[in-house]
Order: sequence, then C-alpha cells, then structure tokens
Amino acid sequence: MAMYQMTDERVDTAELARAWAEGWVISRLASPPEQTPYGLVFDVGTQSRQVTRHVLPAADEAQVRELTSTITAPGTWLKTLLPREVLAPWMAPGWEFDDPGFLMSTPLEPVLAPVPDGYRLRAWTRGALTRVLVVTADGTFAARGQVAVPPDADTAVVDQVETAADQRRKGLGSLVMRTLANEAFAAGARTAVLGATPEGRALYESLGWRTDAPLTGLIRDPSAAPKV
Repeated sequence: MAMYQMTDERVDTAELARAWAEGWVISRLASPPEQTPYGLVFDVGTQSRQVTRHVLPAADEAQVRELTSTITAPGTWLKTLLPREVLAPWMAPGWEFDDPGFLMSTPLEPVLAPVPDGYRLRAWTRGALTRVLVVTADGTFAARGQVAVPPDADTAVVDQVETAADQRRKGLGSLVMRTLANEAFAAGARTAVLGATPEGRALYESLGWRTDAPLTGLIRDPSAAPKV
C-alpha cells in the first residue's frame, strides 16, 4: 500500500486516489476509467487543454520516467501523490507542473447546515451526481459545489466547490460543504475525498477534513494544446 503521513493517522492513499478518480469521472462527465499497470486512465475531452488523464496511485521513479518519456500528446495529464521535489528529477522535457493540490478525506455523518438569512439553497440529483447551489435573495450566484457517489461505493467525491468573490467569508463555502456531506451520507457514502487547492485546503481543514497526500499534476506541453 502507498502510504503518506500528513496527519496522525496513516491511511491507504492509493485506495483514496482510486476512489477520487472513480468519482471525478462522474463529476466531470469523463470516460469510465480503465485499469493500467500503473493505475487508471480516462478521457476528459471537455477541455482541449486536458484531453486524457492518468492517475498514478503509487507512482515510482520508473513509472514517471517511462510515461513522461513515451507520452507526447499535448493535453495529457498525470496525477500523482508525490511532492514536486521528488518528481522534478524524473520528468522528461516537455512536461510542466500543474498548480499545487492536496488529496483530502473525511468520515461522513449528518451535520447541521442552516442557510443564512438572505440566501436560498437548492440541491438536485441526476444519477450519481448531486449539485448544490446557493443564491442571494434576488437570485445572484453566491456559491456552489457537487458530489459524486459511484454506484455501490461508500466513498463520495466532492468537486467544483466555489464561492463568488464578493460572497466570501460569510459561511457559504461551509454551507455548501455541509450540505454535500449530508447528501452523500443520505446516498450511502460514509467517507468523502476531494482534491483541494491551497486556498480550499484551509476551509476543508476547518470542517474536519484531513490532508492525506500531495496531489501533484504533470501536464504534457500545455502551450501546444488548442485554446478554448
């Protein structure tokens, strides 16, 4: 098992990464993931800058050197659970780092999620994906998020959490996260996982999420990919 200890508790980060990939493809309408000798691969296709994504739950030097040396298609991404300083010497020319990220998780249980005065919240589900939207009294966008619960899985994947710039520091991000947690629990999930930005990590940690591993992305020649 691939282990990375950023908290007091050791977790199977490889399994978390696989669960994250399974839910991410549902959230982003990507192709079903295919098993490879090193992890999972799936087509994204909704973004010309990101055509295909490889998830390497237990990446090592040999895998990274081989993949970055043999993959030449612009818009190909590799996602690993290793820090940049480890990966940098292994990368072939033509690859760049994505923005820093973190793999985070939390146990799920029902929580209170009161909606502040002056806002309205709506949640709706289509298949395995639930979306949450918060708007102001006049219907202006305030915050959103979504959660995927793959069939027969007990791990949910939170994704696309966003708060409008002029609506921050009002508890709306927390409201979205708590509502998503309740929706995922009601759908049968007992654990949740997400990929966090450095900015989002602080919010999630304040809600009890733990950081389990870095989530480092490598991008093949993004400047050569067609512009959207």
